[in-house]
Amino acid sequence: MNSFGRIFRIHIFGESHGDCVGLTVDGCPAGLPLAVADFIEDTERRKGGVQKGTTPRKEDDLPIFKTGIFNGHTTGAPITILFENNNTRSGDYEKQRSVPRPGHADFTAHAKYGGFEDFRGGGHFSGRLTVCLVAAGVIAKKLLSGISVKSTILEIGGETDLEKGLDKAIEAKDSIGGIVECRVNGLPIGLGEHFFDSVESLISHAAFAIPAVKGIEFGAGFAAAKMYGIDHNDPIEDITGKTRTNHAGGIVGGITNGNEFIFRVSIKPTSSTPKEQVTLNWETNQQEIFSVKGRHDLCIALRVPVILEAIAAMVLVDLMLLNQKIKPVLS
Repeated sequence: MNSFGRIFRIHIFGESHGDCVGLTVDGCPAGLPLAVADFIEDTERRKGGVQKGTTPRKEDDLPIFKTGIFNGHTTGAPITILFENNNTRSGDYEKQRSVPRPGHADFTAHAKYGGFEDFRGGGHFSGRLTVCLVAAGVIAKKLLSGISVKSTILEIGGETDLEKGLDKAIEAKDSIGGIVECRVNGLPIGLGEHFFDSVESLISHAAFAIPAVKGIEFGAGFAAAKMYGIDHNDPIEDITGKTRTNHAGGIVGGITNGNEFIFRVSIKPTSSTPKEQVTLNWETNQQEIFSVKGRHDLCIALRVPVILEAIAAMVLVDLMLLNQKIKPVLS
């Protein structure tokens, strides 16, 4: 439910408009240097309000260490980190309680939890909790010494010119989606297990924890369905496993083959659009027209790259620890 991983195991908690959101990381080796400064770059990349097309809601997102860190190093005990919520406007959600927003979890959460869910800002379903994933990614990336994990936005609204894609949404006065790619270099051969714990299976599991992810592909992805086998197969060039092409995206049989690991996710348009929509009023049992108020992203894809890096790093460091590829940190 709210936990993921076997050795490097994270648990996230909190709500969008609660006092804080946070995470507990278990299984991190002792001795890893860790300070507030280590988190700043990635938490800043995730923030809204710092780039065109993102929500104006701004939080400081400075990590508050509660457990597992002593004298600037991890202790080997579970690490608990909090991020305060200080810039909330819950009144925007009180007014529309009886009209669940299409595309959001309002209706399903209400049905599942009987009205006891925290509906403000989406509660526990909110993208606000992705700051917890980013924080876990910061720790994971520090453990993945010598391995590069980088994500970029490939398209917004079908346009490779990202500015043009954003302008389409602004002109339409609507939200828009996009495609984000992650590339990992420096992985050893042999990570992953066949069938249920293949690298693709674990990455997919973690990726769909990111709100707004609607699809995922590896290497050639869906384009492989239009290819011949002779074209899709990657000829092996030497004993290191290097291949002439990389349609497999660095994974064969669910296991890393030493080549660049490549995957992409599709991000849906932000469900909170200023456009008028039709939804059900569950108090009157009648449909009615409404528009979403509040502060929302024009394009969620803009904030996804650093989150995608984080989930990739989380999965890979867990696999590395399982395969004893990461030595205890001693300093």
